[in-house]
Amino acid sequence: MIQHTGSRAIVVGGSIGGLTTALLLRRHGFSVDVFERNPEQLDNRGGGIVLQPITMKWFDGHSARRIDELSTSSHHLRYLGPGNEIVHESPAEWRYTSWGSVYRALLGDFDRDRYHLGECFCGFSQDADKVELQFVSGRREMADLVVFADGISSAGRRRLFPDLEREYSGYVGWRGTVREDQVSPETHALLDDALNYSIGDRTHVVLYTIPGMDGELEPGRRLLNYVWYRNVEAGAPLQELTTDMRGFECPVSVPAGQVQPRVIEELKASAPAELAPAAAEVMTQTENPYVQVVFDTRIPGMVDGRVAILGDAAFAARPHAAAGTAKAAHDAWTLHDHLAETTDITEALKRWEPGQLEVGNQLIDRVSAMGRRSQQTNTWTTGDPDLQFGLLGPGA
Repeated sequence: MIQHTGSRAIVVGGSIGGLTTALLLRRHGFSVDVFERNPEQLDNRGGGIVLQPITMKWFDGHSARRIDELSTSSHHLRYLGPGNEIVHESPAEWRYTSWGSVYRALLGDFDRDRYHLGECFCGFSQDADKVELQFVSGRREMADLVVFADGISSAGRRRLFPDLEREYSGYVGWRGTVREDQVSPETHALLDDALNYSIGDRTHVVLYTIPGMDGELEPGRRLLNYVWYRNVEAGAPLQELTTDMRGFECPVSVPAGQVQPRVIEELKASAPAELAPAAAEVMTQTENPYVQVVFDTRIPGMVDGRVAILGDAAFAARPHAAAGTAKAAHDAWTLHDHLAETTDITEALKRWEPGQLEVGNQLIDRVSAMGRRSQQTNTWTTGDPDLQFGLLGPGA
């Protein structure tokens, strides 16, 4: 494997995709620094992740942690009817974790002295040999390679493509978690050991079990995690929904604790009529559900000289395929592979870009079709393999 010893790389964005990228670049001999805009260590402890093989690859011999120490698993795909009856069940093995569990493990594998908090990127310039980054703090940094992995609201994407717009899907995802011992024994038993769906009229919810708030894996201390998709018209209805308790509109998501109480009251009142009783119980037991606006973002290019952009910063896809972290990991691992073939960084980026653009566009096409069937045309059918998780398709 070709080494890039003596070269410096900067990763903008210190989330899961950014840390995975930084760790892989370090394997090539790069001196790597990560710059994260948040002033405190990230700890989005409530969000669930469906783990796909590419997401788990770093933990297969490269990490100080094993994936089974960080995740739960299930062995069934289960669809619930309006009376909690099981209308479809089939064997399906999946593994799940929480965002915080993976983040903390990756950060533990990285050098914390080179993980810089509170640094907001605001611009860059480059020539044939170097990239110079500018930060709001006044800090300037030089690197041989810069990777933007700064997520859905990417400042790097805005810098590269200032006129690029997100495409709203027509619906939002309500998310939340409830500890297993906070629901009835009957609900716990029904939802256990399965990836669960409850489907209504142009709506659906998916539920599964993830590690507890501090990574607990003991039954009863784990969390029931869900995403409930509900249609909301663009314009005034969406703006009203996404206005937080401070009166500010949140175009990407309204965090837990900032959603208007009257909105949560309506949500919980609607759950029993729209969801299977077990799913409705989990929803109504959630103390602070939060809302994620569902949209698609396509990017026309992922490389500019010595600058690359990956993960949600490049293609932000609807969550239906559970491929957000998988796409970021796929981008990072394929970049790692291309850098292993040549010492010429710009050439490696040129070779890497076409394949990742193709994967990103295919993913957006797939999740858009899934969303139309479940939320608009109401043609979602139980057990349909085209509607299951995967980066590009079933089993991907």
